[in-house]
Amino acid sequence: MKNIVIGITGASGSVYAIDLLQKLRAITNVRTHVILSPWARQNIEIETDYQIKDIQNLADEMHQFKNLGANIASGSFKTDGMVIVPASMKTVAAISMGYSDNLITRAADVTIKEQRKLVLVPRETPLSVIHLENLTRLARLGVQIIPPVPAFYNNPQTIQDIVEQQTMKILDAFGIQNEVGTRWEGIQHE
Repeated sequence: MKNIVIGITGASGSVYAIDLLQKLRAITNVRTHVILSPWARQNIEIETDYQIKDIQNLADEMHQFKNLGANIASGSFKTDGMVIVPASMKTVAAISMGYSDNLITRAADVTIKEQRKLVLVPRETPLSVIHLENLTRLARLGVQIIPPVPAFYNNPQTIQDIVEQQTMKILDAFGIQNEVGTRWEGIQHE
């Protein structure tokens, strides 16, 4: 059984987190631990047709944003890693500086110190030098940065096609077998 922590921040793009949770729900050997920031809660209701109770139903375990005493706030609680999707630049900056004032940033700090897989899906454009420096600092520590950049080789027909391509990338990062998106098959020359 894999334990994956999923932090959802207030950056635009909560649909990426929802799709990831839906796909993980269908995989029987993965247990999800979800943390919603206060702004994530607002964005889910602004950007989607989902309610917070829908997210709670997709998660195996929900954690309170300010609960620094949660099991996932300790390195002794074994996880297979964490993804923050979407990752706000505020959260990226806090993680980069080791500022753990909430459960998302604390769980990320634990993930880094325990040398477990940490994936960030940053949602910001354009990126300032400050954003890039924070992301670079984290990448040097082994954090995988997977921005939601759409692929067009797969000829997406819907927004859902674009979202699923991102979900495929996140699942791949955790070594979770999936058939979510369309993979590049190469060009056949004769």
